[in-house]
Amino acid sequence: MNRFRVSGLAGFAFAVAAVLGTPPALAQNATKDDAVATVKKAVAYIKANGKDKSYAAITAKDPQFVKSDLYIVVYGMDGKCLAHGANEKQVGRDLIDLKDIDGKPFIKERVELGKSSPKGFWQDYKFTNPATKKIEPKQMYCERLDDTIVCGGIYK
Repeated sequence: MNRFRVSGLAGFAFAVAAVLGTPPALAQNATKDDAVATVKKAVAYIKANGKDKSYAAITAKDPQFVKSDLYIVVYGMDGKCLAHGANEKQVGRDLIDLKDIDGKPFIKERVELGKSSPKGFWQDYKFTNPATKKIEPKQMYCERLDDTIVCGGIYK
C-alpha cells in the first residue's frame, strides 16, 4: 500500500509541475541578447508612452520587461533610481554611492559610462540575484535616453 501511495504522490507532483511550469529559480538564465532586446524594448516603450506610465509599468514588473533573471532599471544622470523591475523600494532613492561587495561604486560608474557612451554599453559588477539570493557576477547592458540610463542585466 505504501508503494502505491508514494507512486501516487510522485505522479501528483509531476502533474502539478507540468501545469504550473518550471519554478523561476530553475528557469534558464537570460542571455546578453535578451538584455539588449529588453533594454531596446523599454527605451521604445518610454519614448512612446512617456516616463510616468513607463516607469510604473517597469516597476510593476510588466512581463514585457522581465525575462527569467533579467529585469529593467532606470536611473537619472544623478544616480537617482526612477524605476526598478525587481525592487520597488529603490525607486526615488539616490544610489550614486552604492557599492558592490568589492567596493566598486557601480551606479557612479554607470552614470559616467552613460555620459560618455550614448550608443549603449556593458558594465560588470557583483549584485544579489533575486532568484538565488546570492551575490553573483552581473553584466548590465545600458542605453542612454535623454537624461536617463535604461538598463537590463544578466547574471553570469
